[in-house]
Amino acid sequence: MLRFDVPSVPANVIRFEAFITFVVCWLALFVTPWLLALLAVQGLVRGFIGHHRCPSHLVWKKALSSRGWQGPMENAGAKMFANKILLLASGAGLALFIANSGLWIVPTIALIIFSFMEWAFKFCAACWVYALWYQRFPPGDTGQPEA
Repeated sequence: MLRFDVPSVPANVIRFEAFITFVVCWLALFVTPWLLALLAVQGLVRGFIGHHRCPSHLVWKKALSSRGWQGPMENAGAKMFANKILLLASGAGLALFIANSGLWIVPTIALIIFSFMEWAFKFCAACWVYALWYQRFPPGDTGQPEA
């Protein structure tokens, strides 16, 4: 469902969060895969509850806004979908690691690639899929009477 009921998010804060995801994924590859749990929690909070309730988002927003670096506001709906994908990928990677499978590297590398594209090029693949979905399958009648 398209989400216009949540507050917009500053673009540069989202880019900074993507950079942090990028760094944490590299650390997961070379230090410990348990760091994927941090990304899963962030994906859960930002994807299902909203950016406006995520402690780390609030810290980065305050830090960047105080310097005037927050950037333009963006619709949070697509970003919430992207964070649901973050939850799915980091959760899958963590589950594969716990199952003692070497395949945990695959979702971690996917997260590295997509988070790099987000912070370096401002290209959010999940947001693009989100927009394409709603162009192809526009939401129908919400069942609410017209005024």
